[in-house]
Amino acid sequence: MPHLLQSTFLPSTSSSPHLRLTAHSQNRLLHLSRPARRTRISAKIREIFMPALSSTMTEGKIVSWVKSEGDKLSKGESVVVVESDKADMDVETFYDGFLAKIMVEEGGVAAVGSAIALLAETEEEIAEALAKAASSGGGSIEAAPSAEVKETKAEVEKIVEKAGPPAAEKEVKVLGSSVHPASEEGKRIVASPYAKKLAKELKVELGRVVGTGPLGRIVAKDVEAAAAEAATPVAASPSGGAAAKTAAAAAGIELGSVVPFTTMQGAVSRNMVESLSVPTFRVGYTITTDGLDALYKKIKSKGVTMTALLAKATALALVKHPVVNSSCRDGNSFTYNSSINIAVAVAIDGGLITPVLQDADKADIYTLSRKWKELVDKARAKQLQPHEYNTGTFTLSNLGMFGVDRFDAILPPGTGAIMAVGASEPTVVATKDGRIGMKNQMQVNVTADHRVIYGADLAQFLQTLAKIIEDPKDLTF
Repeated sequence: MPHLLQSTFLPSTSSSPHLRLTAHSQNRLLHLSRPARRTRISAKIREIFMPALSSTMTEGKIVSWVKSEGDKLSKGESVVVVESDKADMDVETFYDGFLAKIMVEEGGVAAVGSAIALLAETEEEIAEALAKAASSGGGSIEAAPSAEVKETKAEVEKIVEKAGPPAAEKEVKVLGSSVHPASEEGKRIVASPYAKKLAKELKVELGRVVGTGPLGRIVAKDVEAAAAEAATPVAASPSGGAAAKTAAAAAGIELGSVVPFTTMQGAVSRNMVESLSVPTFRVGYTITTDGLDALYKKIKSKGVTMTALLAKATALALVKHPVVNSSCRDGNSFTYNSSINIAVAVAIDGGLITPVLQDADKADIYTLSRKWKELVDKARAKQLQPHEYNTGTFTLSNLGMFGVDRFDAILPPGTGAIMAVGASEPTVVATKDGRIGMKNQMQVNVTADHRVIYGADLAQFLQTLAKIIEDPKDLTF
């Protein structure tokens, strides 16, 4: 659903029109919705506002300005990269004109709806826009870069200074092959706008950087890592090289320092505090996974992931127990959700996000696996759209791949239940005929909202889930 943002003219002889923010797979587009009556606008200077990139976003951080002051803008061009509570979004303009004044610099934080820049329709009006910004105290609106950004940049700059003159480049290891993984047959390098800007500032050659984003896309942390790597002399011995890598990795961390939350960490913190107001309870269950393990081994080569199998099994169980898929948002009623959307917790650099497999009960396992891989790539590149992370009706949190055998998960606000999945491990069990046998088993613990879901509801749901996992023939249909 598009979000409406207000945009004003300076000065304006009419009521303010609105900017509409529409989500796309790669970026955001700002649309001007036409008023019902055509009103003549005399002024040609517009304020550009901080957009609302999600329903929970109250402020945003400027990651980078793609355009500089004085640059000519064409409709549809990317202007600024904004970090919301869950993702980085490229914001495009719907207007032709000139970027007259940047009011919030890179690293600055601004409230949703506040002015971050001025747009002049013609080059002659840039001076007028600057004068208006000065007379209205535009400089006071400018937000200072966060302490986190300042400290990181200062640290990296110190490292680069110690590295010595460019002549030392011959001793620096090349961090990539002749054809860059983020290029198309070596013709171009794919990097985020902020990564390109940072590379220019730190004098890092992008062709020598290996990207960790989707399809090898270079992101800011890759550039910072390359700068730190370049600042560390390459030792001749293997042990020296390992020590150098360790030192470079630790260069960005100052023990004993106080680091402010990132935008995402702040959003996670608020959600966790909000969850404390919900009365929850927990129910655990042991499930034998021999059948699921055999199925996974059989179809893994076709691109099927264990996460997709667990999501599919959970969705099929929820079909039979809709109350576990329900949610209570106002404290007075609950909603039987019409769709089964399985959100799966994913740890990413600096935070946690829950990409959503929508209608997981209806999609086949192969489609579900392809979609999951796509969502994880987008999540790690901070490119998820709001509907891809805030529409979950039931959440999975799996720490089994880390060897964790059991744990409890915190209920995300607005949902009815979350299931914590532990590792599947060989276990000695007694069979019904009194013999001793060996089976693979995993522990699952469900945390639920006790206002709408009761113990018997979860017990019956877990019994159904166990039957599906222990005899998983329905998962491939």
